[in-house]
Amino acid sequence: MLTTLYTTVRHGIIEISEQVELPEGTRVLVTVLPDNETSFWSYASQDSLERVWDNSEDDIYAELLEE
Repeated sequence: MLTTLYTTVRHGIIEISEQVELPEGTRVLVTVLPDNETSFWSYASQDSLERVWDNSEDDIYAELLEE
C-alpha cells in the first residue's frame, strides 16, 4: 500500500510531519516539491487538462452553440 507523508528538510535531515510507524528497512520514495506547490500541481496536471479540453469529440458542442 502506498502512503503519502508530508515532510520537511531541516539541517539536511528529512523530518516526517506526522507520527508514523515504519519498520526498519522500509523503502521510501522522496519527491521534492518546489516552494510554490501551486506551480508544481499546475505543471503536473497540464497533460490531463489538455486531453480533456482539447479533443475533437467536444466539437459537437461548439457547433450546437452556434445554432
